[in-house]
Amino acid sequence: MYPRYSDHNVKEALSDTPVVFIMGPRQAGKTTLVKTLITETGADNWTFITLDDQAQFEIARADPVGFIRNLPPTRIALDEVQRLPELFVSIKQAVDELRTPGRFLLTGSANALLLPRLSDSLAGRMESIRLMTLSECEIQGRQAGFLTKLLDQKVPTTQDIRVREHLLHRLVTGCFPEPLQRTSERRCQAWYQQYLSTLIQRDIRDLTHIDHPDLMAKLLKLTAFYAGKLVNLTELGSKLGLDRLTIKKYMALLEQLFLVEQLPAWHSNEYKRLVKTPKLHSVDTGMMCAVRGLNRERLLKHPGDFGLVLESFVYNELRKQAVWIEEPLNFYHYRDKDKVEVDVIIENAMGDCFAIEVKAAATLSAKDFTGLKRFQSVAGERCKIGALLYDGDHTTAFGDNLYAVPLGALWS
Repeated sequence: MYPRYSDHNVKEALSDTPVVFIMGPRQAGKTTLVKTLITETGADNWTFITLDDQAQFEIARADPVGFIRNLPPTRIALDEVQRLPELFVSIKQAVDELRTPGRFLLTGSANALLLPRLSDSLAGRMESIRLMTLSECEIQGRQAGFLTKLLDQKVPTTQDIRVREHLLHRLVTGCFPEPLQRTSERRCQAWYQQYLSTLIQRDIRDLTHIDHPDLMAKLLKLTAFYAGKLVNLTELGSKLGLDRLTIKKYMALLEQLFLVEQLPAWHSNEYKRLVKTPKLHSVDTGMMCAVRGLNRERLLKHPGDFGLVLESFVYNELRKQAVWIEEPLNFYHYRDKDKVEVDVIIENAMGDCFAIEVKAAATLSAKDFTGLKRFQSVAGERCKIGALLYDGDHTTAFGDNLYAVPLGALWS
């Protein structure tokens, strides 16, 4: 079993918050994390119920208020709560009657808080914690240091160099726990295909009524081809024969199920020549490769695809490490009207910015720093450090607060 560094966040929240909601994709390890915490804190103190159990689901659906009221006088772990959003109101009532820290521990494979009727029901009573798929640090059992060093304005270094072969394997295998146990790329991709089929057929229908469920699978496949690129809803809609409003609704569903993310564009009031369109990313490169039929050989033959998949991998790794950082961070991409880009911009609460560019190559030139230098000139003193991650041997300075850093530093 892999260590989950988010367990600290969950334990901390349980110590002072009545309701803790762990949310993330199906099969990311939420239930395993909850059962581990229950064992560590004393199983006799907990009652575990999953709404994937159809009998429990039907009982709760028939009488949500009675279901919560009749629970045992223990701490309650309620799994896959997104299947019955009506329970949130009943949980609110129970918490208002007895406000005990750590009384409810919920998990959800969809971001139920995005549903309008639930957005305010547990305000001030609940803390939500995102559990993403495994990070490379967790897979290798290493402590994450890259993002911490970057935020301290220190240059990350590593002993792990020339990691292309490892990266090719990781990009195709992905970071869900189950595929990591499989012995071949073909078996990994079979898991992802079944996983996505189940999500489309079941979880989306749990959330809302959609007129064209068959088009959701096609849209998901399209998003895999658009990963790392600017979102163009009109173009996506035209490929599926859907209007902009419908495609926007369907994209929101994919985001709600933690399948894709839209990375907003960084902006500045002082600089007007910035593109404001978000970028699209898949939440897992194994899923992205399975949908596109990409394996190790195809990634090697198509460097452009390799670069886009690698960019999504790096973005996801940074997002995972951000969950473990004490301070709140916002993520953006940078692009101006000259089409000069930076893959990831991280901004802290003080407005300080940290820019990261990703290159699959092992050799670099000054030209590769064009985007980082442009962002430096636009952000001014707000840009504290810029790092270009590449498949090379050394951490090297390329100008004032600009550095080339081996990709292995991400998990060193």
